[in-house]
Amino acid sequence: MLSVKNISKSLGDLAIKDVSFEVQQGQYFVLLGASGVGKSVLLDTIAGLIRPDAGRIFLDGKDITGEKIQMRKIGLVFQNSTLFPHMTVYDNIAYPLRCKKLKDSQIHKRVAELAENFAATGLLKRRPQTLSGGESQRVSLARTVASEPRCLLLDEPISSLDVKARPQMRALLRKINANGQAIVHVTHDYTEAVSLGTHIGVMEGGTIAQIGSVEEIFHHPKSEFVARFVGIRNFFKGQLEKLDEPQENTRRFKTSGLSFSALTDSPSGSGYIMVRSEDVTIGNAASQTSARNNFEGTIVDIVPAGVGVEVIVDIGTEVAALITAESVKTLELHCGKRVWVSFKASAVKYVEG
Repeated sequence: MLSVKNISKSLGDLAIKDVSFEVQQGQYFVLLGASGVGKSVLLDTIAGLIRPDAGRIFLDGKDITGEKIQMRKIGLVFQNSTLFPHMTVYDNIAYPLRCKKLKDSQIHKRVAELAENFAATGLLKRRPQTLSGGESQRVSLARTVASEPRCLLLDEPISSLDVKARPQMRALLRKINANGQAIVHVTHDYTEAVSLGTHIGVMEGGTIAQIGSVEEIFHHPKSEFVARFVGIRNFFKGQLEKLDEPQENTRRFKTSGLSFSALTDSPSGSGYIMVRSEDVTIGNAASQTSARNNFEGTIVDIVPAGVGVEVIVDIGTEVAALITAESVKTLELHCGKRVWVSFKASAVKYVEG
């Protein structure tokens, strides 16, 4: 559907080089990378705000590289609101519909539908300057979706929101995507990438270092940079169980025939857990500490890391622990040895899937 081929653009210190990727209908493609690697430049180039120095952009097989932004059938939502301050919320959402010269009755019906879908019905008479950050982003999305874009581009749409508004926005974006909308989402936050993306492209130095599914990026990084950037080797998809005992503050997360304890107040359902390898300990016997997660397994690999040594243990699924070289010697660790791994429930980070 959207095909980006060998795009390059130099803007002084910022540059993208020979970037290529494809996004199919219904996919949620996340461009993940640190600040300054060219993510926003790439997004603006796809939208038509910037002309590339080289490369082509195709939408539904049509070359749109030189086409005007108004003709591209691509919607763009920025990090900060770009609503028209002199218009009400109703008029902001109605604006792209009026540009299509629809009848007033059609506009009113469509605005009402969008306002309901984006939880903005009670905001229609208000001005943008009276809205909260989350409300403003919902209205921006509603206005953009009203134009019926073939592909929706999102430039850090959650980063400026407060902690309470972020889960609501993620749920809304998942809903938009579930309705078949193709999305390209730029972020530096890997938790956003995990909770939203069906596919991820990790950017490094103005180019894409790796493209793959969420599981591929976290489990099989193709370069040292990707492994270091995502920073999480222990990454599991599964199901968060319901809270059986109200007084309990830990939950059970089941995956690959295993059950982990996690400290979270998220609703039950499918999702991911992540545990930093630094938070995993290894011993020759079960842990006698307060750690709620204890598993016996077999060492399958011992790999020197940038700092310390990474020990991979198969407990039914592979778990990585980062320990010191001295600990490897003291514990007499070697491939094939049976050991215990442990980590606290508080070390388990849960992300809704």
